Amino acid sequence: MVNQPNDRASSIYILMISVHGLIRSHNMELGRDADTGGQTTYVVELAKALAKHHQVGKVDLLTRLIEEPLLSSEYLQTEEKFEGGARIIRLPCGPKKYIRKELLWPHLDQMVDKCLHFLRQQGRLPDLIHSHYADAGYVGKQLSTLLGIHLVHTGHSLGRPKQSRLLASGRKKGAIERQFNFEHRIAVEEEIIQYASMVVTSTRQEIDEQYAMYRNHAPQRCTVIPPGTDTSRFSPLGRKKINPILEARIDRFLHQPNKPMILSISRPVLRKNLKGLVAAYGENKQLQDKANLVILAGVREDIRDLEESQQTVMNDLLLDIDRYDLWGKVAIPKHVTQEDMPELYRLAAHRQGIFVNPAMTEPFGLTLIEAAASGLPFIAPDDGGPRDIIANCHNGLLANTLESDDIAAAMNQMLSNKKQWRTWAKNGILNVKRHYSWDAHVTKYMKEVSQLLHRDRKRMRRQHAMAFNIGKSPIPLVKMMLISDIDNTLIGDKKKLEELTNWLRQNSSTLGFGVATGRSLESAVSILKKHRVPLPSILITSVGSEINYGPELFPDIGWANHIRHLWRRDDLVKAMSSFPGLELQAQENQREFKLSYIATPDKMPPLEKMYRHLRKLKLHAQLIYSHNEFLDILPIRASKGHAIRYLAYKWGLPLQSFLVAGDSGNDSEMLVGDTLAVVVGNHSTELESLRGLEQIYFAQNHYAAGILEGLDHYGFGGFDLPSKIKQVLDHV
Repeated sequence: MVNQPNDRASSIYILMISVHGLIRSHNMELGRDADTGGQTTYVVELAKALAKHHQVGKVDLLTRLIEEPLLSSEYLQTEEKFEGGARIIRLPCGPKKYIRKELLWPHLDQMVDKCLHFLRQQGRLPDLIHSHYADAGYVGKQLSTLLGIHLVHTGHSLGRPKQSRLLASGRKKGAIERQFNFEHRIAVEEEIIQYASMVVTSTRQEIDEQYAMYRNHAPQRCTVIPPGTDTSRFSPLGRKKINPILEARIDRFLHQPNKPMILSISRPVLRKNLKGLVAAYGENKQLQDKANLVILAGVREDIRDLEESQQTVMNDLLLDIDRYDLWGKVAIPKHVTQEDMPELYRLAAHRQGIFVNPAMTEPFGLTLIEAAASGLPFIAPDDGGPRDIIANCHNGLLANTLESDDIAAAMNQMLSNKKQWRTWAKNGILNVKRHYSWDAHVTKYMKEVSQLLHRDRKRMRRQHAMAFNIGKSPIPLVKMMLISDIDNTLIGDKKKLEELTNWLRQNSSTLGFGVATGRSLESAVSILKKHRVPLPSILITSVGSEINYGPELFPDIGWANHIRHLWRRDDLVKAMSSFPGLELQAQENQREFKLSYIATPDKMPPLEKMYRHLRKLKLHAQLIYSHNEFLDILPIRASKGHAIRYLAYKWGLPLQSFLVAGDSGNDSEMLVGDTLAVVVGNHSTELESLRGLEQIYFAQNHYAAGILEGLDHYGFGGFDLPSKIKQVLDHV
């Protein structure tokens, strides 16, 4: 990916994330599937609008890279530029092929890592992360905690209200759980709501009713910013002529095409309630006499090629049309492109028709704004966003869309009064410009964001925490990392420790600092504070089974998910109880991914014997023996060495960019390999076997003095580095 020059480097850099759906800068394939709808339009239009604002220097919209023969090759482009400087950045995440959002959850940690690599390439961290929907919220939260950057989140639709509506409609809980994975989604939403610096909603109702269903709801962090619409595209007909090709594409279904048009546009998904709309029309002869029904239910070649849930909706629609004998009165065209949409609204308005959104629930309703801007009055659910839109635009009616009779009554009322229809049409055109333009949206958005960042800068000026860096994490931008054990390595020589920490402070913009210890996180923080060591950027604790990031000590969830593989803690406790010479340490030394024992060397069996026993029981674990006294049992993927290799991958730093320092057997794995290593002079005999290995330096001095000696050996004194290491750094 090529870095783009930025003439407004001092301006705000916004990183937007929208993981699912088919996202491109033009001709959006809305309705192609259940995941490509109003949200994808919103994020693209928002990115374009933000890029034009004078305070914004850069906008990147991150999404999935998709490689599938049946889809456009545009979704395989790693970078796509908009007018005005915004970009779509596509990153690999999970399978190459396109999959629905409910199947993406296991792959989102990969998206986190790919984002970190991307940001390292940019050489600049964003000032703000804005995530869209729960899946991107998960990614955004991880990035926010790792980087120390504010998270703004837009839910678009929420799991709890959607689950409640589906249950109320008669769906079985088990069936909807299998389809939508609500338990996991809602748990993630709770975490996002609790964590986000700002939650953007489209309406007040979202805050008061939908987010209020969550235990972590914090109304003071919610902000109503209604989405905008592109009034250059969606506008009344005026003196223009209707596109005859589009008109013919609709009219070929209809016996009397010049009658008013009842228009509905949505994806063929259950919650959009197209079945209820057909029932309302099919059961009311008056409506059939007054108007035709035109339903744009996505784009399709063959219903049998749609995913199963969409097939069900489409089959039910066709069966209901046949049941009510609506042939010649209903049009369900297969192909209406995104570019045709403004023209379709204008055609309906030209015939003095109406727009109907029959959804069970509607968080906002972007199509309502588009219809209003086109001079087309609408009927919408008495729920969520439509209430606010009606209050602002005064251009339609609300209905109980769960009752088909109520939908029919509203449609009859709207089609029966031509004078009122004209008033509604005029109101919609005028008030959309007043309340729902992108300029208005971005102006309020930037006002809220500027206040958020201003408060943060004031907090940072007041803060005097014992940390090398306050605010954004330096890790993505550093060129080297020093990772040191604590006990008997970092700590032991007070004077030299102070000299080392002063040197680290002076070089913190280029060199990051972390610790790797057998201690628990709480114990590690306590001992560092006791010895006045500033809190590192990275804390690898409990012998590599946990990774946290300072100063807030955020856990690396990706690492926890990675090492969980084949870990059966309770079964391991039972298996180890049969061995003599082992006694479980105190409870505070036990962790989710670590079992710790005090070992009696002349009583405990050899490690190989213990491994054989575990293999017979089909248990998988690492046994780490140190100081001739301690035995730690970890998942097979967990250790200090594995943790450093994971960090190298996650943050895009070569292993040769890590200088590691240790003194005992549980440090050995992180000392060997491609890392640059220092063994302090007071090391235990367990490490003597490493003497003579390439890139492992055995210092003469003890404790922090040994680390300083190692830094000098590798040429770190003033970053006057040996040519081999210079070559490594030049490529970082």
